[in-house]
Amino acid sequence: MVESAGPFDRIVALVERLRDPDIGCDWDRVQTFATIAPYTIEEAYEVADAIARNDLAAIKDELGDLLFQVILHSRIAEQLGAFNVADVADAIADKMERRHPHLFGDAIFRPDWESLKASERPDATSALDGVALALPALMRAEKLQKRAARAGFDWPDVSGPRTKIDEEIGEIEAATSDAERADEVGDLLFAVVNYARHLNVDPEVALREANAKFERRFRAIETVPEFASLSLDEKEELWQMAKEAQRAE
Repeated sequence: MVESAGPFDRIVALVERLRDPDIGCDWDRVQTFATIAPYTIEEAYEVADAIARNDLAAIKDELGDLLFQVILHSRIAEQLGAFNVADVADAIADKMERRHPHLFGDAIFRPDWESLKASERPDATSALDGVALALPALMRAEKLQKRAARAGFDWPDVSGPRTKIDEEIGEIEAATSDAERADEVGDLLFAVVNYARHLNVDPEVALREANAKFERRFRAIETVPEFASLSLDEKEELWQMAKEAQRAE
């Protein structure tokens, strides 16, 4: 067991042991930023899933997994001579103080959040700089659109993106190849995200909830004996029944 002064020091010491080049874990000590990144993303989603289920025990557990990822990345950087976990903590504390000058500085009113964030990118060459490539596609589309909107490139009202949806559907129907159809479907999804943004609907949350709703309803109807052999009309009738039952809950 790794002994230390407190829980945080304990996990930091544990990761140092795992990454020790001589006596560390064979798997952990060969990892890099790139090989660990997919696990970091997965752990962040598992935190979000636990929150969606309102499972406090799972939230604690998944936050621990995510914390481990942060410390592991920090240790990799430390071994490269770049920074350590203390530097990471200091950097985020500095950033939060800088972004809340009304609490930690001389400002009387809270300044615009996005303007503060933009000021932290002095070398940016585009309004779109800093939108992470690793974000889920719907979330990234929304962020790109918001950045463009702040630069004045946006529909004046909701009718514009709504009309764009019809236009993109027409282009899908007119496509003559699989590649062209795939391209137009992408444009349609982007247009739907834009429509949702103008309706003040978070598209990522909306789709997540739609997925959960579909899963609940399908699980309810697939338990019917010989479900697979039923006709489509019979399955649709079951679907409508499950839909009404869940609405009544």
